[in-house]
Amino acid sequence: MTIRTTFRSGKEDCAAWLTLPAGEGAHPVVLLIHGGGATHAMMLGQYERWFSEAGLAVLAFDFRHLGESGGTPRQLMSLRRYFEDIDAALAFIRTRPELDPSRVALWGTSFGASHVVATAARRRDIAAAVVQCPILQGRAPALAAGLLHLARFTGPIVSDLVRGALGLGRRYVSIVGRPGELAFVTQPGAYEGWMSVVPAGVVFDGRITAGAGLSMLFYDAAAKARQVRCPLLVCISDRENLMNPAIAARVARAAPRGIAIHYPTDHFEVYHPPFVERIVADQIAFLVRHLDPGR
Repeated sequence: MTIRTTFRSGKEDCAAWLTLPAGEGAHPVVLLIHGGGATHAMMLGQYERWFSEAGLAVLAFDFRHLGESGGTPRQLMSLRRYFEDIDAALAFIRTRPELDPSRVALWGTSFGASHVVATAARRRDIAAAVVQCPILQGRAPALAAGLLHLARFTGPIVSDLVRGALGLGRRYVSIVGRPGELAFVTQPGAYEGWMSVVPAGVVFDGRITAGAGLSMLFYDAAAKARQVRCPLLVCISDRENLMNPAIAARVARAAPRGIAIHYPTDHFEVYHPPFVERIVADQIAFLVRHLDPGR
């Protein structure tokens, strides 16, 4: 059973979806944290279904300024606001009698993996964490395309920051594009892979405010791995096409209770058969071991 709800973060509401397993609570819960610019409509439903069938409650949400959540300007990506939203989601979990706040796991995919690692590093109330196809350094996808590609964003970033300071309409750039296009991610196959996680009938706004790119470039969640005290499962795509998978392997080694499982996938194949079932089975085994839904 999935309940459409909201929780307050700052001055806006975050759209949220709470999926409960069969039986009476209080259930252990997995908080899903999506990738950069992605929304609940983009493939999270399958994880809600699989995790709840394993006896785990699931809370998913759209970050402010994205999807069904409030906030203007639209498509603003802000690390400060992301962490505020995650903390607000964790506070919301504590208000629900059908959820057990002592058994909360974080799950993050793509750029959401960075937020999982960073949050688990700064909090001590997380029971377990899972990341898949993790982007753990904000600069990695942009640098993979080369410095000339990165230099193309100087003008849009400056323009957006100035316009934002003056209260004018924001300057937007695309999150993902084909090679040669003005987009933050332009590796071969990235555009097609990204579109593969947008279900038919879902309208995906592929823009972000250009100034967001500046803070993302200096965001290095991988450096926080040693501070993660909870069990951490890192699901590594060995054919990762957005960043070097060795970074993810280093995070698994650095985390005191980290483990890595490797898969012969690229960044986007993890969401689709035949790989998604195998990956999720490994994640469920890990989560059940540490959250003990049968307790």
